[in-house]
Amino acid sequence: MTQHRESHPAAPLDQELAALGWYHDNLTRHAAEALLLSNGQDGSYLLRKSNEREDLYSLSVRGKDSVKHFHVEHTGTSFKFGFNEFSNLKELVMHFANQPLIGSETGTLIVLKHPYPRQVEEPSIYESVRVHTAMQTGRTESDLVPNAPSLGTKEGYLVKQGKIVKNWKTRWFTLHRNELKYFKDQTATEPIRALDLTECSAVQFDYSQERVNCFCLVFPLRTYYLCAKTGIEADEWIRILRWKLLEVISSCPVTGYLGEEADQQLATTFFWVVVESDEVTS
Repeated sequence: MTQHRESHPAAPLDQELAALGWYHDNLTRHAAEALLLSNGQDGSYLLRKSNEREDLYSLSVRGKDSVKHFHVEHTGTSFKFGFNEFSNLKELVMHFANQPLIGSETGTLIVLKHPYPRQVEEPSIYESVRVHTAMQTGRTESDLVPNAPSLGTKEGYLVKQGKIVKNWKTRWFTLHRNELKYFKDQTATEPIRALDLTECSAVQFDYSQERVNCFCLVFPLRTYYLCAKTGIEADEWIRILRWKLLEVISSCPVTGYLGEEADQQLATTFFWVVVESDEVTS
């Protein structure tokens, strides 16, 4: 009889949690950190079950380059968070969206800005398998620990056109989060330049060059012209870069108020803006 009475509050709670797009149920602590560090940004957050007690949940929040975890206790009628108590989770988020969540030892203030969705669209891009045997590397089977790449990352050689002298140089490119870096070669530790994709307005094929398999990235002060070895490789770069730009649009606080139709119009316009400008550095 007692068990039957205790099951009643669970139904509305389950409905409330299911309605939250940023509730990740049984996501582990390490998986939450990997998601937020690889694909989130400062202020990204998600809620998950705590493995300590049934009435405890964990609020995982990214602050700069680290992830903090906080207990949220469900009392049956409210949610307790530290010395604060809220009637529902949306009220909690609204409260801490307007004031710092915590000041860490380094003075970093964490604010709930970007809910990390439970369902994230994955780019339909898959790399070819590279096989290295233990004989070639000198390692044994026990040494070959899988190291999964982050979602939405890519790297490889591309040929880039200079700005002043219109020559082409091969550079090593890496894409991580919203940053596209290029290096002199794969062994270089310091990038020649890091491009912030939040400032990029378009990524598209380019047919104005004498070379084939070219595409361009349009920034306010410069358009970068790049060429891949094959058309398939160029298409992969374009698709994943465009996916990154759409992620930037969807996380923009302004577009969140425009509605789905307006967001789609903005996304369409986003890829057709063409800016032509010169810059000294190549």
